[in-house]
Amino acid sequence: MLIGIVFKKTQKTRTNVLKCIDNQKNILYNCFVIKESVGKRGIMAKTVEKDSALEQVLADIEKQFGKGAIMKLGEQEHKEVEVCPSGSLSLDIALGVGGYPKGRIIEIYGPESSGKTTFALHAIAEVQKQGGRAAFIDAEHSLDPVYAHNLGVNTDELLLSQPDTGEQALEICDALVKSEAVSIIVIDSVAALVPQAEIDGEMGDSHVGLQARLMSQALRKLSGSINKTKTIVIFINQLREKVGVLFGNPETTPGGKALKYYSSVRLDIRRGEQLKVGSDVVGNKTNIKVVKNKVAPPFKTATVDIMYGEGVSKEGELLDLASDAGIVEKSGAWYAYKGDKIGQGKENAKIYLKENSKIENEIEELVRKHYNISLNKKVEKEAKTKESK
Repeated sequence: MLIGIVFKKTQKTRTNVLKCIDNQKNILYNCFVIKESVGKRGIMAKTVEKDSALEQVLADIEKQFGKGAIMKLGEQEHKEVEVCPSGSLSLDIALGVGGYPKGRIIEIYGPESSGKTTFALHAIAEVQKQGGRAAFIDAEHSLDPVYAHNLGVNTDELLLSQPDTGEQALEICDALVKSEAVSIIVIDSVAALVPQAEIDGEMGDSHVGLQARLMSQALRKLSGSINKTKTIVIFINQLREKVGVLFGNPETTPGGKALKYYSSVRLDIRRGEQLKVGSDVVGNKTNIKVVKNKVAPPFKTATVDIMYGEGVSKEGELLDLASDAGIVEKSGAWYAYKGDKIGQGKENAKIYLKENSKIENEIEELVRKHYNISLNKKVEKEAKTKESK
């Protein structure tokens, strides 16, 4: 009987202990919930304080620097890159967006007589077709107005400057960009932008890094204005060779590294094989490589025919693109479109397209559709109307 009493007391004690433990658990849980709730309220209060502080800072920035000085990325409409055609359909395709992006710096470099100025003049002609104004800063003092006219440039409306110093050239460029009245500016070339100190000095004087500092300062000033005004600025550059390079590419471009960083697009242009009619050399193939591209995938290439005195052969590159896309059939030396032969040999096929503009336009439309390169018909129509007036 004594054993039974002890067992009952033990069981009762165990029950009381368990109840006590449960009560302690509930108390701890309630404390944790209260603490967590207080913590959340504190975080929310801090978040509200931060939000109001941020709103105040944004308001102060807009008051000081103007509306739109700072904004959330999602508030800005995501538009497609605005472009201007380069004057070469193959290059438009290689650039990935259908032409040179507006509000960006473009660098075109390559060896002598490779077609750098030709491509720059074609870009000017395209801008003028769209009703824009163009400027050519000729630091080399070598622009041929007859050749520019043959390429489609309206030389009567082209703004031309032949500055004496590099500082003068870049100040003129800065003034034109800030005017917001010019759509494209070409500077030919970076290598010819001679600093004032070098001109004032004597032959043989060393001026280490002078041109690089000039370009670096100018590009720091220009880049923001160029982007805001949607001006295309094309810098033409030459090639130099680094001394003592045993491995790797010894070629480099003058003017320091700043232009390489600030350029959105860099084009490497090289002259290829000669184009002949009989024994006469009438042009050459030109290979273009998109070395840098901030608006589309880089390292794409294009090959175009440059005819002497005429520039880029539209018919030539159209035949190459159309045959690659299967729009124009090529069998041996013969070219055929929709089963009809249009010429034996590329030169004869080019002549056929020149004489039959309707078929040429039809092929071009199919090529653009195939490569997803749009043509602004409205702008073209407006330009033709202006020309007729």
